[in-house]
Amino acid sequence: MIQWFANGMNKLLVRSKIVPEHPLDNLAIDKNKPTVYITLLNSFSDSAALRSTCKKLGLPDPQVTQQIGDKQVPRYIPIHHRSPLFGKAKKDSPALEISEEIFAALKQSDVTDLQVIPVTILWGRNPGKEKPGLGTILSSSLTPSWLRKIFVVLLSGRDNLIRFSRPLELSQLTSKQQSDDLPHKLIRVARVHFKRQKLAALGPKLPSRDQLYQGLLASSTVKTAIEDEAKSKNISIVEARQNAIKLVDEIAANYNESMIGVSERILTWLWTKLYNGIEVNNPERIQELTDKGHEIIYMPCHRSHMDYLLLTYVIYHQGYVPPHIAAGINLSFWPAGPIFRRCGAFFLRRSFKGNKLYSAVFREYLSQLFIKGYAVKFYTEGGRSRTGRLLPPKTGMLAMTLQSILRGIDRPISIVPVYIGYEHVMEVNTYLGELAGQKKKNESILGVFKTLRKLKNYGKGNVNFGEPININQYLTQHQSNWRDSIAADEKPNWLTPMVGKLADSVMVNINNAAAINAVTLMSSILLNTEKQAMTRNELIACMTNYLRLLELAPYSKDVSVPNKSAEELLEHALTLDKFEVIKQGRVEVIRIQDTQKVLLNYYRNNVLHLFAVPSLISSILISQKHISRDQLIKQVNALYPLFKQEWFMQPYCETYLNDSLEALSGIGLLTVENDAISVNPSSKSLAQLNLLARFIQCTLIRYASVIKLILASDSISRDQLETQSQDFAQQLAQLFGIDTPEFFDKKVLSGFISTLKQNHMIDDCEQGRITGNETTKQLSQIILKQLNPSIASALED
Repeated sequence: MIQWFANGMNKLLVRSKIVPEHPLDNLAIDKNKPTVYITLLNSFSDSAALRSTCKKLGLPDPQVTQQIGDKQVPRYIPIHHRSPLFGKAKKDSPALEISEEIFAALKQSDVTDLQVIPVTILWGRNPGKEKPGLGTILSSSLTPSWLRKIFVVLLSGRDNLIRFSRPLELSQLTSKQQSDDLPHKLIRVARVHFKRQKLAALGPKLPSRDQLYQGLLASSTVKTAIEDEAKSKNISIVEARQNAIKLVDEIAANYNESMIGVSERILTWLWTKLYNGIEVNNPERIQELTDKGHEIIYMPCHRSHMDYLLLTYVIYHQGYVPPHIAAGINLSFWPAGPIFRRCGAFFLRRSFKGNKLYSAVFREYLSQLFIKGYAVKFYTEGGRSRTGRLLPPKTGMLAMTLQSILRGIDRPISIVPVYIGYEHVMEVNTYLGELAGQKKKNESILGVFKTLRKLKNYGKGNVNFGEPININQYLTQHQSNWRDSIAADEKPNWLTPMVGKLADSVMVNINNAAAINAVTLMSSILLNTEKQAMTRNELIACMTNYLRLLELAPYSKDVSVPNKSAEELLEHALTLDKFEVIKQGRVEVIRIQDTQKVLLNYYRNNVLHLFAVPSLISSILISQKHISRDQLIKQVNALYPLFKQEWFMQPYCETYLNDSLEALSGIGLLTVENDAISVNPSSKSLAQLNLLARFIQCTLIRYASVIKLILASDSISRDQLETQSQDFAQQLAQLFGIDTPEFFDKKVLSGFISTLKQNHMIDDCEQGRITGNETTKQLSQIILKQLNPSIASALED
């Protein structure tokens, strides 16, 4: 009777969110197999919510028994009893008796494919407080009484989360060689699992502000910094301590689940207003990590202020607690700052230099986040990319993360690189101004309102979760004795180079998870044409070939490519007000709008690395018409280290080179016969091959201009080379109409010079001056052969 009543109330009061969205496909759940569900609590409302969800998914009813052998056994195993309204809770688990009954039936039957599905059922997303107060009385708990559960369902029934996990493998557990302790083992495994799932979905319990102050100020490093502050500023310890408290208030988040709930509703409206959809790829990687008890650090690329909101929103909708976000102090302006704090943002200054107390407080705060088990998110680039390319990583936050691990955190920690892509970045116009020398404007509430006034259709957004990096394993692989440094007061000598390597690995994994969309694909093609225009049929043919190229020779398994045809992508792109259609008789010409020509370089730069190797192959073949495979490999090897460093590409792989050759041959642009490679002589194929070769033309021109200056002098200082390279690049841009902003960006040029040094393609001589060598000359010859003759002539003069 009570279960019947709970089923009825579930229909009226409960709205369940299922994660993952398609559990049967994502978790290999078979609805036709004998099934047992294992949950945390023996609750009528939990059972009713699960029953309703299983009905939607076509899964067996958890409230109905099933036949195993000649016995009828339950499908529902709850781990804990409800707490009684008065008195103490029962210590024995209801799961033990049910499990023993099921395993006994299995042993006496020929059933070997039983699937046990752990299901986490949460009502609301409130993690609770470290010291419970009045507000926690009506919130969810591990084993609430029936009266408390009624209030929980009434208040949080519309925010019910049901997470299915991958079925447990029981084929070995039910083997005759195994012990009879299987029911106890199953319960132990389930308890650990549900503890991890609860932490992943809700996060750890929240401290009060006083508890936060006490915990941070009790740290030995902060105490020492307070004493140093008092001595250096000639103030009392009490005053120095108050300064530390002010810094805690400046830095610390003030996470509030209610604010998260309100923000989620606002953001749902905002995404509907802004985007045609948010595509999320590989979210199952997060569940795999949480199933193993990992603490997660999200490290996304940074292209827009929307990144803060979009990634947090996606994580929340995947059923996980929003991470604490490291945000620049420039975003703490009113009223955005207080809202961001309640959504988990903590703020940091651009520099810690000269402020020991601030450094100590911030480092201790970050360590406490990791120690307590909070998920954290920070942008390793430091700031937003103004060019669309990944920026060289800033390693400060990552170094502090590794130092926190060296304090002896007992949970494994994994970095999840995240690629975020857009078909329109709302700040892109201001980026071009900043690249042209305009001063960056400070964020303000006025700027927010100006942005909100311009809300329109921005196309699609992409959030791709890249290959995770287990930090503990990474350290073991690259520094086997790293555990000897745990809790050491001094910074180990290996830490700084290790941080640099790890940061580069994160950037590579971000680019490995890049997303192709309609705007990036069309920008990449049209910007390489003479007039930034093509006929509709030519453009569709070209887009089809590029999509086929990415399918036949994928840059990495994590790259996402639209599952739509070139025609569908073109029609979608035309709705975004970046391209225009000009009719010339019966022929339609698609061209980039005049106001968008420079802007679209930003989107091309998002995915340029995906076409770098096919473009280089095309460039070599256009200049030489035919070549042996060995010679091609040699020339690609000469340039690949430069591409790899500049675009954070994965290590050189000859298999990928061969796949690219086969793909180019497959779409008819090249002919590959044994070890001889030649261009397809047809005019259409030559035109497309030439277009593909242009992807890297600006990059090669920039390389050649810097190398020319090095070889033109006996030696040159680093500062002189950077200044002269920028001036020369600006001249070339004017002469040959190069409208790519990063072509003469001093930071990009400086990065290229550093890459030449790291790969021993140039030499250092006395007083830090630079000189060319034989490798420099060979590199120059390879590059000049691939350039337009008029440009090559200008560089050779």
